[in-house]
Amino acid sequence: MYLLGVDVGSSSVKASLVDAENGQSVASAFYPKTEAPIISVNSGWAEQKPESWWEYLQQSVKAVLAESRVNAADVKAIGISYQMHGLVCVDKNQEVLRPAIIWCDSRAVSYGQKAFDTLGAEQCLSHLLNSPGNFTASKLAWVKQNEPEIFEKIYKIMLPGDYIAMKMTGVISTTVSGLSEGMMWDFKENKLAKFLLDYYGISESLIPEIKPTFSNQGELTAKAAAELGLKEGTPVTYRGGDQPNNALSLNVFNPGEIASTAGTSGVVYGVNGSVNYDKKSRVNSFAHVNHTAESTRLGVLLCVNGTGILNSWIRRNVAPEGIGYADMNTLAAQAPIGSNGLSILPFGNGAERMLENREIGSSISGINFNIHSKQHIIRAAQEGIVFSFKYGIDIMESMGMKVNKIHAGNANMFLSPIFRDTLAGVTGATIELYDTDGSVGAAKGAGMGAGIYKDHNEAFATLKKISVIEPDAANKQAYADAYANWKRALDKALA
Repeated sequence: MYLLGVDVGSSSVKASLVDAENGQSVASAFYPKTEAPIISVNSGWAEQKPESWWEYLQQSVKAVLAESRVNAADVKAIGISYQMHGLVCVDKNQEVLRPAIIWCDSRAVSYGQKAFDTLGAEQCLSHLLNSPGNFTASKLAWVKQNEPEIFEKIYKIMLPGDYIAMKMTGVISTTVSGLSEGMMWDFKENKLAKFLLDYYGISESLIPEIKPTFSNQGELTAKAAAELGLKEGTPVTYRGGDQPNNALSLNVFNPGEIASTAGTSGVVYGVNGSVNYDKKSRVNSFAHVNHTAESTRLGVLLCVNGTGILNSWIRRNVAPEGIGYADMNTLAAQAPIGSNGLSILPFGNGAERMLENREIGSSISGINFNIHSKQHIIRAAQEGIVFSFKYGIDIMESMGMKVNKIHAGNANMFLSPIFRDTLAGVTGATIELYDTDGSVGAAKGAGMGAGIYKDHNEAFATLKKISVIEPDAANKQAYADAYANWKRALDKALA
């Protein structure tokens, strides 16, 4: 018995086939092999053709079936993970009306800001838990004003994962978690955010039927089954945005648990057990995959744009020629905690929501030409990234979250001992590293939705823990002092 998980990203679409009994992935594949194109007609625009996602998915699924030699009839359920915040518009024939406006498209920023200013911070934050911002509802408002002939033809709007589910099942539906990421869910009233839709002049009829995240959300049609190489009638039983799904993949379901990634950008995603928000809207809050009206589970999302990209810049421009990341870590380890007073602010990759959308750039402070060298700069860069995480985690804790444990995949910046030890040391949290990814998590989510697993504990009982990093009590004060020094530099930059 097998479970299929698919992860629809903006770079590629990945599929993984998981043995439901032992929880292990038996095959994985992704397409395209080079990064998927993003259409950018104007500055700040980012679009993709939803039809391409479906083509990539067909290739990926057929590849895992061929590699594993699993009989299609043995695939019992399908789970979908997807890039968040996108907008797909279809007509009554389920035909796409325009390219999808994806997560990194910024054309609707002014629409969301005007809505926030007009409706008021209290109204938006207490009901949506966020500013309307550049999310899906605001993107639809842009279409309404700028492409009225297309807007008039819209039968339903969808998120990218909703579109893939529609292509599989012929059913147009969404989830509360999905609506919340689009700023279309009212947490105070526990219903569709009619006040924001009314403000934008958007009819509730455009919103798909809502289905539970873990449930039978439709079954493969004959056409879809033939195109994917699967069996007709196979149910789709789970759907989640990429960050909630990443948390699910790391078995993060309960209040106080944290999932983190640190690639080009860095994400800290924590689960909150009460409806709360940051009054400055420096972090985003969405319904987590297991959120219900009876049991509040909110995913609080912190994103730091200048994460691994700073480490990459340091490797290219500061580290000795030709050096790799492992050797950089060795070199950085020659510098002490706090890098002898050298601090780097890692904010050179655009405006940071955590800093109230300010763009302060990256900077180095406290440099002393007599004592500082390459190893200090390399270490200070990694510490600066960690300290930005700590700054965001402090915001989360001010919202009532207590961060005790951080779950992460064994990849990217988490491969660095300095990064891991500093994060554990400055936050006081235990870090657990796991061998998993989004498509594997989606497959296990499908198992939960299909009732193959009774709960998440059973689904993730076989999740492979690679290592555990405990806070270093002996160096607790050194980490605290280094963070305080870094924060002084940040406060000065923000003044």
